[in-house]
Amino acid sequence: MGFILEKQSGNARAGKLITPHGVIQTPIFMPVGTVATVKAMSPKELKEINAQIILSNTYHCYLRPGHEFIQRAGGLHGFMSWDRPILTDSGGFQVMSLSGLRKIIPEGVRFQSHIDGSYHFFTPEKVIEIQRALGADIIMSFDECPPFEADRKYIEKSLKLTLDWAKRGKEAFIGGEQALFGIVQGGIYEDLRRDSVNALIDMDFDGYSIGGLAVGEPKEEMYRITEFLNPLLPKNKPRYLMGVGTPGNILQNIANGVDMFDCVMPTRNARKGSIFTWQGKMIIKSARYKDDLRPIDENCSCYACQNFSRAYIRHLIKLEEILGMRLATIHSLHFYLELTSQIRQSILDNKFESFYLAHIDVLDEIID
Repeated sequence: MGFILEKQSGNARAGKLITPHGVIQTPIFMPVGTVATVKAMSPKELKEINAQIILSNTYHCYLRPGHEFIQRAGGLHGFMSWDRPILTDSGGFQVMSLSGLRKIIPEGVRFQSHIDGSYHFFTPEKVIEIQRALGADIIMSFDECPPFEADRKYIEKSLKLTLDWAKRGKEAFIGGEQALFGIVQGGIYEDLRRDSVNALIDMDFDGYSIGGLAVGEPKEEMYRITEFLNPLLPKNKPRYLMGVGTPGNILQNIANGVDMFDCVMPTRNARKGSIFTWQGKMIIKSARYKDDLRPIDENCSCYACQNFSRAYIRHLIKLEEILGMRLATIHSLHFYLELTSQIRQSILDNKFESFYLAHIDVLDEIID
């Protein structure tokens, strides 16, 4: 993997991330394909909206259908017939969310499957082994993702564990064509975040993820931490903010120097009838759209907007028809990818500040 920083406009960065399955133009949003599929979308449709990379989940693919089976099927690329880049997360967030079903010890995490209650044990080495079998272009080191309400003492202990696991995972990582990212933790404490960055830089990862945000903290706290981390992280390596977020979150964090994002919001919300647009969030199930024959967005080039009306999509969503969920998902993902594409172009044109000022107020009002 290679990363080329092409242009900066303020702290916002435009770059190219080179992987075995293609070049990713950053900043970029990654649609989430948790269980080896982006819900309601085919690979062909993802390409039509210019998805350059998708994310899949180590924890879920390990449980079903199993990483060894996926490896025999040609890795995630062969299994899901996707020939563009893939990133897998470490499963740390999912293990954290299991709460009463897991026990954390220095060696790793023992947990029960949320599916059938069976017991499993993740170590940093095991997580690397699973992700190597899945065959993603970019993989994550194993971390503990502490909840926002955790106190400083817990965060300190958690960070030490995460750094120990990062070192063990890095030692288990043989290299090859995959790239390994370290995950910066430390909660909302700047000194702990600095310690985390410095330790991970010493280990020399291919890129750096920012974890432990978008876990319940106010957005102002998230922005404060990403702004603080910007000058500390290596300029010649990609930065990935995990699990973020709203369109406003993405725009602001690009302004703070972040390159890569993922979130289930555009797909999850779309299936429920909440659609993202340049004018704000549209609740398509609202009665106001019952007879509205205009497209979701008259200026949008996605398949949904070019062929169907608000009234039709509302009709489908109200009746829980699968096509309605698919059309809403196509539009919202297209919007997210168009957002990062336009931001990238504004950086290359040295017009990011004017783009930011023109859009931040509306986009920042879009919440989950």
